Amino acid sequence: MSVADPSLLVSTLVEFSEVLPVTVLKGVGPRQAERLARLAIHTLADLLFHLPSRYQDRTRVVPLAALQPGMEAVIQVEVCTAEIAPRGRRALLCRVQDDTGRLTLRFFHFSTAQQQFLSRPGTRLRCFGEVRAGPLTLEMVHPECRRYSEDDPPDAGEPYLTPVYPSTEGLPQYTLRALTEQVLQRLEEHPGALPELIPAEWLNRLGLPTLVDALRLLHRPSPEHGVAKLPAAHPTARQRLAFEELLAHQLSLHKLRQQVQRHQAPPLGGDDSLLKRFNESLPFTLTAAQQRVINETKADLTRSQPMLRLVQGNVGSGKTVVAAVAVLRTVQAGWQAAVMAPTELLAEQHFRTFKEWLEPLGLNVAWLSGRLKGKARETLLQRIGDGSLAVVVGTHALFQEGVEFSQLGLIVIDEQHRFGVHQRLALREKGQRAKHRPHQLIMTATPIPRTLAMSVYADLDTSVIDELPPGRHPVQTVVVPEQRRDEVIQRVWQACRQGRQAYWVCTLIDESDTLDYQAAADTAAQLTIALPELRIGLVHGRQKSAEKETVMAAFKAAKLDLLVATTVIEVGVDVPNASLMVIENAERLGLAQLHQLRGRIGRGSIASSCVLLYRSPLSAQARSRLAVLRQSNDGFEIARHDLALRGPGEVLGTRQTGALQLRVADWLRDEALLPQVRHTAARLLQEHPPLCEALIRRWIGQGERYGEV
Repeated sequence: MSVADPSLLVSTLVEFSEVLPVTVLKGVGPRQAERLARLAIHTLADLLFHLPSRYQDRTRVVPLAALQPGMEAVIQVEVCTAEIAPRGRRALLCRVQDDTGRLTLRFFHFSTAQQQFLSRPGTRLRCFGEVRAGPLTLEMVHPECRRYSEDDPPDAGEPYLTPVYPSTEGLPQYTLRALTEQVLQRLEEHPGALPELIPAEWLNRLGLPTLVDALRLLHRPSPEHGVAKLPAAHPTARQRLAFEELLAHQLSLHKLRQQVQRHQAPPLGGDDSLLKRFNESLPFTLTAAQQRVINETKADLTRSQPMLRLVQGNVGSGKTVVAAVAVLRTVQAGWQAAVMAPTELLAEQHFRTFKEWLEPLGLNVAWLSGRLKGKARETLLQRIGDGSLAVVVGTHALFQEGVEFSQLGLIVIDEQHRFGVHQRLALREKGQRAKHRPHQLIMTATPIPRTLAMSVYADLDTSVIDELPPGRHPVQTVVVPEQRRDEVIQRVWQACRQGRQAYWVCTLIDESDTLDYQAAADTAAQLTIALPELRIGLVHGRQKSAEKETVMAAFKAAKLDLLVATTVIEVGVDVPNASLMVIENAERLGLAQLHQLRGRIGRGSIASSCVLLYRSPLSAQARSRLAVLRQSNDGFEIARHDLALRGPGEVLGTRQTGALQLRVADWLRDEALLPQVRHTAARLLQEHPPLCEALIRRWIGQGERYGEV
């Protein structure tokens, strides 16, 4: 079939897997379909793309004398005797033999019929299972068994390696194999039923097989490929599917970008008088990286299409200044700007920063909290609605019902991956006026490697602030066991005696604000006894906003030496004199959160240290996380490790339904494919538009509808 024939392509798609539900298969009724749906299997194509996690070698019969504990093997034996175990747990013990030795089959769960079948001496059996050491002989516990006769070929095993699929309750492996076999048989009978959506000459140049050949190899690998724990043992076949899935996501994001560019946005030009006064008022000089990103956002804002720019930067790199310049340009042009942050603490920090920077320039800055009630809230909403407030900072309260902007020209979203899709969409729609959509500037302190960013965020323009302000020193990180807690307390005392300040962070012990607060309160009490000469404050999530703000203001003003806090200080706290941080139970936190917490220190010209206190024993993953933090301050390197440990859905946030829920591909493992994926996507968009739609439909379905967020 020619991939360039759109009409034939569409008819074939309707004919087969993209449309046909699994209920057309023999043995799949409503209940079985419900079980398959738990594995996200709804169509015949879904079954084909549900790949094995490992394989078993049932292609040859192994003599009993060649068995070793831990092996999985097919054996061909004859029953000698059978009995119920005389001692211990009730079990059926079936003694079997071949020409080379003896073995015991052990069954803890068995029916009367099974007992009778396995108890007849002379019965010939073919069994598959894992070999274990037993008290008398080697054993197999609950092997798969079937009778074979003298007419069967004596040493014939399965013609291919046996796949083991990810499963769920009520779906045994033999069911998944049988259903997949039905679909593969349909492909044999109708070779064009699953259409090839990438031109053959392109595949040849890339060294990739056709889709159908790759699927056959992954579901039914021949014995010469050897047993492998993962489909990655067949790299070319797996890469073929990964390439197509990544291609579909790239095309989806290109499509969304084109949709956004069709919208109108207010061109935010005008003179730079406000910006000039702002730059002159700053107590520091912008880095070259900040200036570069500011110029990139300026170019975006002067266009009549909505800006969609992601600004990545390590903690402390100065992303907020870039946002402030964009806000000033928006206000200078006569439009409003909204700054949204995921937590009240970060929103309050942004409010104080913008107020400090912008109010001397004659601009009003407001903070909208969900706790603001009554007349004060009504007055604030009225001022937002009539346009007399130019800049509004807040949390999710910004998109609550009743909040209406006069003319919203710019949305700044900090730590965007913490917001749900619908929340970000709701704020953008508040700024929609006639044909205009607001510009969007998205900031994150979770940098990802450039190659990944160009693919994961292909619908956004990406800027990187890859330079720290002058005078900053990398934070020295040490990993210390809980047994040396007294030494750490002494280190805190020494730092504070030298006029520095310190954080002591108590991590979440349980998914409970009460227990979290109690742990912090107990630690503060213990440290107050151990360090009576220090001024110690406490901040936690259960405090009222005013109380929390008072403590933070006292710490920032150096009226407190040591701040004991829960992870509410993860983002938004800026105290340059704080040069030491202790993080308790550091093994409980992820890399990104540890990196964010550590970013609260090292913000001045003083050499700073972070102590990661852990409790033994450490899991392998926890040990790996702490080692990464100890060895690197590079946010990109840390993000790469975080991606490997946790996966992109957690690290990057699910920006749109399905966008990061890859079935076959892996953003990190398949990173080498991404340049060619982008090149192929560009060619397909230009030369074969119908194929682009078909690829998106095959791999993503309707998931791309949220991409404009």
